[in-house]
Amino acid sequence: MLPAQRNDLLELMDDRYGKNATVMISQLPTDEWYGCVGDNTLADAILDRLMHNSHRLEMKGESMRKRLAQVD
Repeated sequence: MLPAQRNDLLELMDDRYGKNATVMISQLPTDEWYGCVGDNTLADAILDRLMHNSHRLEMKGESMRKRLAQVD
């Protein structure tokens, strides 16, 4: 992430923390999110707000695009 993007995401997470639900969807496993943020201090702050009291749904299996392509 660029510095401005990190700051924007932190501001967004800070504004929503404890007030609103936030849905985050990613193709990256959560253990790789920290490295994607790029700044250790901001990554800690962002991910702490995002993951605290979170409910995680992990979907595993083949891509639906791949499955549907085989049917056609």
